Amino acid sequence: MDAKYEVVIWWSKEDDCYLAEVPELPGCIADEESLPEVAAAIEEEIKLWIDVNKKRGIVIPEPKGRLMYA
Repeated sequence: MDAKYEVVIWWSKEDDCYLAEVPELPGCIADEESLPEVAAAIEEEIKLWIDVNKKRGIVIPEPKGRLMYA
């Protein structure tokens, strides 16, 4: 993947799996049982998110790198 978006990964006790989210791409999320699996899944989701939204005519945001949270 050419674009490098920030990915946030955490363990969800409620869902009993790892969740990965891309804050800059609304709704771009993946869940898997292991860190390697969720890392691979979110990379695929990013590609799909970009492809689908390009076809819809939605402007794809440029990656900003690390985002700061309060």
